[in-house]
Amino acid sequence: MKMTIDEAMSFIHGTYKFGSKLGLENIKTLLERLGNPQENLKFVHVAGTNGKGSTSSFIANVLMKAGYKTGLYTSPYIEVFNERMRIDGVYISDQELAEITLAVKNEIEKMVSEGLNHPTEFEVVTAIAMIYFNRNHCEIVVLEVGMGGRLDATNAIDLPLVSVITPLALDHTEFLGDTIEKIAYEKGGIIKSDGITVSYPQESGAMEVIKNLCEERSNRLVVAPIEKARLLDDSIDGLSFEYEEMAFKLKLFAPYQMYNAVVAIEVIKILTEVHGYSISKSQVIEGLNETLWMGRLEILRRAPLTIIDGAHNPHGINGLKAAVESVFKGQKITAVLGILEDKDIEGMLDAICPLITNVVVTKPFNPRALTAEKLAERLKKYEHLNLLYADDEIENAVAYAEAHKEELGVIIYFGSLYMIGEVRKILKDNYGL
Repeated sequence: MKMTIDEAMSFIHGTYKFGSKLGLENIKTLLERLGNPQENLKFVHVAGTNGKGSTSSFIANVLMKAGYKTGLYTSPYIEVFNERMRIDGVYISDQELAEITLAVKNEIEKMVSEGLNHPTEFEVVTAIAMIYFNRNHCEIVVLEVGMGGRLDATNAIDLPLVSVITPLALDHTEFLGDTIEKIAYEKGGIIKSDGITVSYPQESGAMEVIKNLCEERSNRLVVAPIEKARLLDDSIDGLSFEYEEMAFKLKLFAPYQMYNAVVAIEVIKILTEVHGYSISKSQVIEGLNETLWMGRLEILRRAPLTIIDGAHNPHGINGLKAAVESVFKGQKITAVLGILEDKDIEGMLDAICPLITNVVVTKPFNPRALTAEKLAERLKKYEHLNLLYADDEIENAVAYAEAHKEELGVIIYFGSLYMIGEVRKILKDNYGL
């Protein structure tokens, strides 16, 4: 029996109804029944609130430049599901995805018939990824956590080569806790006994938790010395900086990408100095310089400048704000905005609205999305803002922005990853961007 890609997607997304259960029992049972493919793989395990995707991509790119067969597992996807698992930069093919999904589905049906729980969507996808990376003999896999860390399905792996913790902030508080310390404890769940952890320098409460976890678990902690990086230039042509006698010219821009790059460099140092990977300085420079990351201050058009950004919580918005202040100071900014209802909407708006002139409001493609009307209502308190248009249909919001693009200045679509993927597709398919 064969499965088509449409049937595979239907099965995967159909498991959404099983919710988002945090815990490792289900995934460990499923992986065991599938032959524990993860046990044949070596991992760099990446948790954090923001910067996970960019940091993971930096690390994977350097490993590829050094000639290692490298798997990369990320979430969510921006345009196509296949983005979530790739080897040496190439997405999993529809055929292989369907083939592996069928094998996982068959095993799940047996589990359920034996009275065991049906795995959640993320557990299903993680199991598919493990089989994919194993059957293709990846030499190393950069594995991004879905949510949290301690009870995240990716934490079913044994000791990784390096655990990585990117910037932490309040997000998913209903699952992970309502203080930075609680969130640090959950994210720090990927810190395992006798391992090595590289962390972004967190705010004091979070840093204290990570240090304690590392001490308890005899885990060596390296705090990335981001203060040693020297910013040379930041523009839409990319960010230039110096670090440890290396000069970089990234394709990405915004100051936070320099810090993500420093975290990635420190991870690479552990891989070479402790684990014996052979990676030269020139490969580090080349790997970082060539990294692109879809949906993070991604320029879709230069005139008029049109950008999509996945900022969807106050910390992410502060990163966007820093980029706007650094690169677009004094320019007219039009935001096309859509936000999920369970986010810190006020925190996000208070941070970014002072820098915006015009706003177009829409609704992300997600059951938890705030309607355009409700978001428009929230924006009324910012008296300087021109609310130009509000429509729940993303396509109509894009059409409005495109019809008036010449007078809108810099157009930035942001607020939800579930919105910007759709925007990217519409702009490419309908407007040739």
